[in-house]
Amino acid sequence: MEKNNLIVKAVNKNVRTSPRKLALVCNFIKGKKADIALRDLEFSRKRIAKDVSKTVKSAISNAENNYQFDIDNLFVKEAYVGKSLVMKRFRPRAKGRASPIKKPFSRITIVLEEKKEIKKVSK
Repeated sequence: MEKNNLIVKAVNKNVRTSPRKLALVCNFIKGKKADIALRDLEFSRKRIAKDVSKTVKSAISNAENNYQFDIDNLFVKEAYVGKSLVMKRFRPRAKGRASPIKKPFSRITIVLEEKKEIKKVSK
């Protein structure tokens, strides 16, 4: 990403939860300032909020170290989830049968944007 775009992203590729559960947490932080999003994830009751928090911290680090953004002006522009691989397991059932169990993985993408604050000149 170029500096003139003022955006940076981080992707966590294999998170062991279903995309549907993860989307609830991602929608919760969309549009918030980065530090407020981290605070809200800290107090979230969802187990997966810890992994989302790691991804947001990674995006903040990318912005700070790679693009020299000011971390006070960063906010979560996009937070979305995609499907990743699915582990397939089988559970033994009655009469010699087996039933499948699907253990889905997800992919989290966090896009941060730097908002430039325009200083108003008062007369």
